[in-house]
Amino acid sequence: DKLSVKLCAVLMGNKIESRAKDLIEHGADTVYLYDDEMLNEFQDDPYCELLSQLILEEKPEIILMGATNIGRSFASRVAAKIHTGLTADCTGLDIEPETRNLMQTRPAFGGNIMATILTKNHRPQMSTVRHKVFKKASKNPGRKGEIIKKKIDKTKIKNRTKFLQFVADVSQKVNLAEADIIVSGGRGLGKLEGFLLIEELAKSIGGAVGASRATVDAGWIAYSHQVGQTGRTVAPKLYIACGISGQIQHLVGMQSSDIIVAINKDPECPMMKLATYAIEGDLYQIIPEIVKELKK
Repeated sequence: DKLSVKLCAVLMGNKIESRAKDLIEHGADTVYLYDDEMLNEFQDDPYCELLSQLILEEKPEIILMGATNIGRSFASRVAAKIHTGLTADCTGLDIEPETRNLMQTRPAFGGNIMATILTKNHRPQMSTVRHKVFKKASKNPGRKGEIIKKKIDKTKIKNRTKFLQFVADVSQKVNLAEADIIVSGGRGLGKLEGFLLIEELAKSIGGAVGASRATVDAGWIAYSHQVGQTGRTVAPKLYIACGISGQIQHLVGMQSSDIIVAINKDPECPMMKLATYAIEGDLYQIIPEIVKELKK
């Protein structure tokens, strides 16, 4: 809206035409559709070639992709192919009106500072954006838009790999990214056994258990529970931070939560200032009282 340009989406895959309308109802003005059995599974070469061709034809100002495993691989190859810059893992985006530059904010120096990066001399400007950093757009049923079906010239695509099979990761037991309620423990727990209390609270409200990096590094809980820059980015309806001071590395991973409740002895720590509701005190006294009330 700040640039007064159309919002376009690119949809690639096999037998996916029905999903184009969903993108329009979520805000896209135009959807470029590539629907072919060759695109049934993601492979770098065909996907990169098709998007690069489209960028050269349409000359967009900005390209945004998700900072997923696929997105990170896909975006970097496209940026290299079209000779432009790429800012990875962004946690904030804005527009500089005077220059039309995209202000791309991401953690830097191990998450100790937030850097805002500009691509002044090349177009398009490209970013990958961390999952759950921004809220999903509201659906507007019946919204109208244009669907452009693109033809694929397979003679111009050299695919150097062959898809064999997809092997699911069955070791991942915690899906924090999709949880509506998360109860996280930090260094303020003081000991490994503190997570028994966190688990009890999470269970009583139907939530998942999260953790700060410090507790994972200390071996108190598995990495799959880690929230933050080097863990999961989450945006639940309710996030309860217990004994977490709120270093920037952790905040970038959960600050988009709808409601944040912080329990901490230090009223001046960043998490208490960010919280929707801040409870000052000893978590070993406060959490049992909350659980007791919930069980009534």
